Amino acid sequence: MERGQGLTSGQMTMLALGSAIGGAFFLGSAVAIRSAGPAVLLGFAVGGLVVYVVLMALADLTLEDPAPGSFRDYAQRAFGPLAGFVVGWVYWAGLALAMSSEATAAAVFLRTWWPDASGPVLATAIVLAVTGLNLLGARQLARLEGVLAGIKLLAVVGFILVAGSLIAGLWPGRAPVGWGALAREPWVAGGGRGLLGAMLVVMFTYAGTEVIGLAAPSARDPRRTVLRAARRTALALAGLYVVAVGSLLPLIPTARLDVSASPLVAALAAHGLGTTSRLVNGVLVTAILSTMLAVMFSLGRVLRSLAEDGMGPTWLVDPGTVPRRGIVFSGAAMLGGVALGYVVPRQVYVFLVSAGGFALLLVYGSIVAAHWRLRADAAPGARLVPAFPWSNALVLLLVLAVLAGMPLVPGQGMGLAAGLALTALAAGVYGLRRRGGRRPAGRGTRRGADAASRRPADDRAPAAAGTPAATPAPAGVRLPKADPAPAPAWDLGQELAPPTRQPTAPAPAPAQPARQPARPAGSGARPTPAAPAPSRGAGAAGGGGGGPARGERGATGGEGQPHRPRRTAPRPPHRRTR
Repeated sequence: MERGQGLTSGQMTMLALGSAIGGAFFLGSAVAIRSAGPAVLLGFAVGGLVVYVVLMALADLTLEDPAPGSFRDYAQRAFGPLAGFVVGWVYWAGLALAMSSEATAAAVFLRTWWPDASGPVLATAIVLAVTGLNLLGARQLARLEGVLAGIKLLAVVGFILVAGSLIAGLWPGRAPVGWGALAREPWVAGGGRGLLGAMLVVMFTYAGTEVIGLAAPSARDPRRTVLRAARRTALALAGLYVVAVGSLLPLIPTARLDVSASPLVAALAAHGLGTTSRLVNGVLVTAILSTMLAVMFSLGRVLRSLAEDGMGPTWLVDPGTVPRRGIVFSGAAMLGGVALGYVVPRQVYVFLVSAGGFALLLVYGSIVAAHWRLRADAAPGARLVPAFPWSNALVLLLVLAVLAGMPLVPGQGMGLAAGLALTALAAGVYGLRRRGGRRPAGRGTRRGADAASRRPADDRAPAAAGTPAATPAPAGVRLPKADPAPAPAWDLGQELAPPTRQPTAPAPAPAQPARQPARPAGSGARPTPAAPAPSRGAGAAGGGGGGPARGERGATGGEGQPHRPRRTAPRPPHRRTR
């Protein structure tokens, strides 16, 4: 990519913010606020620090060696194919369940307009709409996503302004709220146990920021751009969440918050701003749709990457630019998550968020662990992660602590069990595939090309015509098959760019035959043609043939006779004549 092209730090920051801010914050934050009380502000600040370290580790790995599979490929390089298989499939399954929770949240918001409508039916319609929009292609989706991302940011900023005016007494006809309900709230309502249990939902509100690592190869001046985008994303999200929740706490007691309504809408409705709350409610629906569109965009490509690497069904490989099969399959998985609303309607949202949070924490842990192992030998100034390796160890400890605290919140224990079951299932499927002879070989990534280049020469396919054939293997010895040509890495900038008309190259002029010198009159023998310059090896020019092989004599023999090319096959038997 040329220097003047690619994504800027501002574009990458907006892409990450648009992917992260969604139903997990607009609806799921009610669970975290009620569990931890005002101490949830500390949780959002710690979550921002964790995400900053994770983003810097992912950007460091991506800039060192971009890979189509991103964090899944790095986990496989660091810890083997089992780790890559488990991380890839658990991430896909967890995000599919998480997007089912996003559809459930949007259905909750829509029922304020249509109270008699069924929540699962509305959620199903939302999943079908998101799937259909993703099938239109990347360029059409990018335009819609940009508009929806701007709307959701305006919604959060608008709530902060309205809440701030109520607290300061700037709203016409309203007395200042001041500290309000916050003055009567204990700082840590549920103690350390409540704060630990709230951290899963807090971390899930940052889900989607890993798109910075996926888009790093398409960035303009990647080392500077990715560094700025990671810092801006982590600081902007942490600041936005802390200010929004801090503005909410004086308006409504934490005990009145529930997942049946958005905490932002409930806080405005508590002060008689019903019309404003309904307006914010409509904006929240667009925000959730934006997140679902962005995540579905990634899920289809993750599935195609798994299938191309031999880690998934081959029928998921789609030859077109848009991974339609992966998108449709992901939409079907989301519908399965929505169907759980008929089975456990009371705990379905917390369960889906918990399962998605487990997958997200597993990915975060794999990123920092792979970075610790793969970048341990790098120079200190060449790493982007600050305080390496202590920051990596701290993030791993926090990930383990949050996973251990999941059973402390009602409903999250089932999500932890579902996440562990998904991990065990993925590991079991990998073991069965190995026993059946279907071992994932990392096809379609740069790893396959690197492995092919490190193999002995007689195990590779001939590179060009004229190259000696490989030595046949002895009887009874089976050589491994050569890896196919690696697939090109996914470039987000090229995929989202509009199609350009390539200039037609002029047809090459036909080669003119060499002109033979005229034979002098009366001559009985043809003149010897001019000898070409000797080349180093057969087939060095023109794809084989042309000059004599290395080690042979020149164009003429020692007696002035024309040069005879060396035979490559034994002479046929002939009869001796007298």
